This record gives sequence, C-alpha cells and structure tokens, in this order.
Amino acid sequence: QVQLVESGGGLVQAGGSLRLSCVASGSIFEIGTMGWYRQAPGKQRELVASITGDGQLNYANSVKGRFTISRDNSKNTVYLQMNSLKPEDTAVYYCICRNVPTTYWGRGTQVTVSS
Repeated sequence: QVQLVESGGGLVQAGGSLRLSCVASGSIFEIGTMGWYRQAPGKQRELVASITGDGQLNYANSVKGRFTISRDNSKNTVYLQMNSLKPEDTAVYYCICRNVPTTYWGRGTQVTVSS
C-alpha cells in the first residue's frame, strides 16, 4: 500500500509561479516513474510531466520551457515547479507513482490561474 499526498496548489495571477510537492509513503520498496497529471472542468485528464527513477524527463508540449519536474528519492518526493503560469493551466493536478505493475494516485491539488 502506497499513499501519495500533494501540496502547494493555490491561486496565482497569470505570469506567476507555484511549486507542487508530492510525498509517497507506505510500503515502498522500489519507486519507478513519478509524475503529474491534470484535469480541468469539462476536459480530459492529461499527462503534464514525468520523471523516471534514473532521471529521464518527459513534458507535455504545452508546458515545455515553463514547468520543471524533479525528484528527491531519499524523501520519496516529486516536485513540479510551474513558472509563467497561464489561465489555461488551471486544473486539478494529480500526483502519480508507478511501482510496476501498480500505479498509485494522489487525491489532487487545485491550481487556479487568474487573468
């Protein structure tokens, strides 16, 4: 059993920044890929960014150059630094952790960007 807890969401103006954090706890033996999805009202859930256990990065085209994903394996934590935020970034952001064959999901944290 693995639990994920996100933090760092909030309300910011366009052009501002937020840093999301997600801590994994529980029965963790090997943590593989961690990442972030987001879902806006009336929209499909989409992958924002991911990072493998050995540091390979993947970003959605819409956030490249603005968002940075990182991890601290000693703390079982993944981060998402979000800069130059746009109103279209408004969504609930969900942390994920893959420990094959299982994918664990956090409960989500709201990010709202005002124009």
